[in-house]
Amino acid sequence: MTDRHDLGAAFGRLTRAMVEAEEPILRRHDLEMWDYVLLSALESAAAPTQAELAATVRRDKTRIIPLLDSLEERRLLSRTPDPADRRNRIVALTDTGRAVLRDARAEIRRMEAGYLASIPAGERKVFLDVLDRLAAAAG
Repeated sequence: MTDRHDLGAAFGRLTRAMVEAEEPILRRHDLEMWDYVLLSALESAAAPTQAELAATVRRDKTRIIPLLDSLEERRLLSRTPDPADRRNRIVALTDTGRAVLRDARAEIRRMEAGYLASIPAGERKVFLDVLDRLAAAAG
């Protein structure tokens, strides 16, 4: 007999619940989940290459090309030739992409706050801190 869920099962349930809650928010911002993942990966800095961006988000580089094409057409990101190696493309958020990401994230944070509201503030902070550390450790 166990007194808690296995980590994989607990994270799986939480992940499914969060994805289901985020999808309508992302749709309101005309984003799919992978669009949001890519834009989020570019938030702190441009990706030196499309291949490095793919590695960062753990997605095959050939599978992100259509996503990048769509995001670039919508002017949410830019791809410019790398001056050091013109075969590579530097991928960066545009101001429009940064604004869409900011607005979507703010709405997601409001949804999360509602989801976490029943947990006392001190426990919520500890939970979020530990979750961030586990996510960072997982890569």
